[in-house]
Formats: sequence, structure tokens, C-alpha cells
Amino acid sequence: MTAPALLGAEPLPLATPHARSDRAPIEDFLRIARADRATMIAEMPPAEALVLLTSWRLWARPKQLAPPGNWQVWLNMSGRGYGKTRTGAEWCHEQAEHNPIGRGCLIGATAGDARDIMIEGESGLLATARPNFRPRYNPSRRQIEWPNGALAKIFTAEEPERLRGPQHGWGWGDEWCAFKYPQEAWDQAMFGLRLGARPQLCVTTTPKPIKLLVDLLAEAIPCWELRHAPEGSEILARAIPTVVTTGSSYENVANLSESWYNRTIKPYEGTRLGDQEIWAKLLKDVEGALWTMALIELDRIKLADTAKVPEMRRIVVSCDPAVTMKKNSNETGIVVAGKGVNGHAYIFADASGKHSPDAWAKKLVELFDRHKADRVIAEVNQGGDLVESTLRTVDAIRRVPYRGVHATRGKVTRAEPVAALYEQHKVHHVGTFGLLESQMTTWVPDSALASPDRMDALVWAITDLMLKGQGVYVA
Repeated sequence: MTAPALLGAEPLPLATPHARSDRAPIEDFLRIARADRATMIAEMPPAEALVLLTSWRLWARPKQLAPPGNWQVWLNMSGRGYGKTRTGAEWCHEQAEHNPIGRGCLIGATAGDARDIMIEGESGLLATARPNFRPRYNPSRRQIEWPNGALAKIFTAEEPERLRGPQHGWGWGDEWCAFKYPQEAWDQAMFGLRLGARPQLCVTTTPKPIKLLVDLLAEAIPCWELRHAPEGSEILARAIPTVVTTGSSYENVANLSESWYNRTIKPYEGTRLGDQEIWAKLLKDVEGALWTMALIELDRIKLADTAKVPEMRRIVVSCDPAVTMKKNSNETGIVVAGKGVNGHAYIFADASGKHSPDAWAKKLVELFDRHKADRVIAEVNQGGDLVESTLRTVDAIRRVPYRGVHATRGKVTRAEPVAALYEQHKVHHVGTFGLLESQMTTWVPDSALASPDRMDALVWAITDLMLKGQGVYVA
């Protein structure tokens, strides 16, 4: 909700449905009757009225403001609807205002996320800017520029290598746990964060059990220790790698519509998923899950160490297709995997996402060429001949080798032998695949969780490479 809309709204109640640990300074003003508020604003000098309407430090809850101290990373780990995107955008405005010759970076999960959420979204940089300090967005140059000359370049986690080389004094990464390559993007962002006396990075995310987040939290200091430290305290002068602010969806309930709350928050109250999505709790090892992060990490090969990857005997592009393209449709799982001369399996890419049939068919062909694959395989229990017919439409001349596979047993039966190969240290992830690994480590057999499409594509790939003939599918 915008500031002017709130100023014209009914007075806030004395207490919200869920008690909050911090309150915005503007709330005392918002408890005044609407007519009295309008009169007070009309009697203010125009400059003061503008400050009242647009000053983030009046409207923000204290936890949405950067802590004091000599920190490098401010990790905002909060639930859905908490206001973390607004927090990141406003922090960028402050960095730009105080560093007119500074250079920043904006890192989104995808190009669409960077544009639609971080820049053009309801809580993004354009919508939250003060009228006299509104930045100009230049999509062709992938940058945003403030009136005083401050610049921020735009990057995506889909292409972490683009972060290699550019230097920055500050940066904002939104929904880092949803990045396709979270560790690679992190490494390159940190290498480039070297301009100025105290370069800083703001990260806003809902937590997911990825190794990067676990590592950050292991060294993090709670923000409240810095906020409540007396002036001159040693902790304010100490160099701190990471400070963390945590918050729940309930802390912003006054600004959330009742229908959104009932639809998005209420169904998950009291559930394990609600612990993550509402209370921003990090779910580490999930009891009953077939994989753990420690198991995956043990045999991971970093992108810097790809010399350790042996020659491949076979490479497949595996697809678990979504048969519809609606708002609530499943993703299409797309994974590239190979079998080395040493008999081990290697995961090279996760290109899953919400794609139209034409888009995912083109992506299958692109990955087939890029990785010099031997075959495209796809699960056809739901889509029937859809996969092959769409693939032939986008690749009519060459006709890449293709095989459709039918599941003869349930998902659990298919996944368990693949998980066993991980336990035998015969499967290696080449790089980090945050969303895929999150599905693997949180999906519990026989649970009511949504279909893990990325995990399904991985299971089909490894089954084809390593377990053919064991009866879990028929070609």
C-alpha cells in the first residue's frame, strides 16, 4: 500500500492481529482520525508534507533499516509479504543518494525478476523513489541511473559470469535462495564488491536449505546486537562479514490485504512449510527426505575444478514436461546429466522453469547441442505424444535422437535407487543448482507437497544413464 493511500485510510487499530516487535514511526500519525490527518497535512509547509509522505525512515519498521556498524553483508531473511523487496529498494536509494559517484549492482534470479520485481514492481526502485530523486531505467544498457549520477548495473543469477570483472561499491540481491547458481553468483559478486572504503551487499530472501545460506548464517551476527549497542561500543567498530535480520509475514500484516492473507498465509499456518515461508526459519535436513545437503555437497565438483570431470560415455537431456501453461501449472523439469568413463553420473545443468511447450522444446534442442548430448528423454505418462510432436516441430530437419519413457512404478520407487547412488558417492553435481537441490532435500516420499519437477527430471536422467533394466520405467 502506498503512503498517500494509507494517509487516507481508516485509522489503524490499537493492536494488530499479530504483535510486532517493531513499529514504524508513522504509525502514531496513522492512528489519528482521517479528517484530522488531512487537516494537519494541509496546514504543513509543502516541504514538510513531502517529507511526511515520502521519507522511508518514517514509514519503515526499524528492522527494515540497515543496522549501524562496519558490516559487509546485510542478510534480510524473512517470510512472504514481510516487505523485504521494499527494504532492498529503499536501501539502494539511500546508497545512491549518499554515493553519487558510486557504482552498484542489482542481481535478480532472472532478467524478468530483476525487471518486474526489483525495478518496475510495486515495491521496486521506480515505484518507491521520491518524486525529486526518481531514477531512470535504461533496459538496453542494463542499468538504472539516479539524478545525481549514481549508477547500478543489472545482472541475473542465470549468467553469474557476467558479474566477473565489473567493480561495485554496493549491491542488492533479491531472493538469492531462488537463484539457479547461488554459489557461483555469490562468488563473482563478492569478487567485484571492492569499490570504496566500505563496500556492502544487501540480500533479501525467503530461506531455503542451500549450503550458501547455511554458511552465511554460521558466521552471522544478529542485527539487534548492532542496533542496541551503545555509542562507542567495540562491536560497532569491528569488521563483521554478515549481519542478519529475520522477520515473519505477520510483521507487515497491517499492509497486507485480508484476501491475500487468507489465500497465501493462513493455509500454511502450523505446517513445516509455513515455518519456512511465513516465519523464515531455515529448514535444514528434512526428516524423511531422500537426500541431504551434506550428501550432495560431499561429492560436488566446483565449476573452478571441472578438470576433475572425466570423459563422458553418454550425455542425456531429460525432461519432465508440464502439459499446461497456466498461472498455477507445474514447472517443466529439464536436467542435463552424463555418465563418465569411471561409471559415475554428473549433473551439468538445470534449465527447469515455467515454459510453454514451444519454449521448452527449443531449450531441449539448445541443451542437446551445447552439451553434445546423445539423446533427449522425456516422461510421457501425462503428455503422451506431446513431447515428441513439439520437439519435431522445432527441430523438423535434423530430428535429434529422442526417447519417451513411461513410469511403471510410483515416484518414490523411482527416486529411491537414484538416492542410493548418491549414498554410494556415484553422482556428482558440477556446480550448484539451488532450486533443484532444494527440491531434493525437502521432498518427503508420500507427502502432500507439490510435484518436484526438477527432481523428477534428474531421476529420469540418472535412471536412463545408470539404472536401465531395473524395471522403474519402460522406453
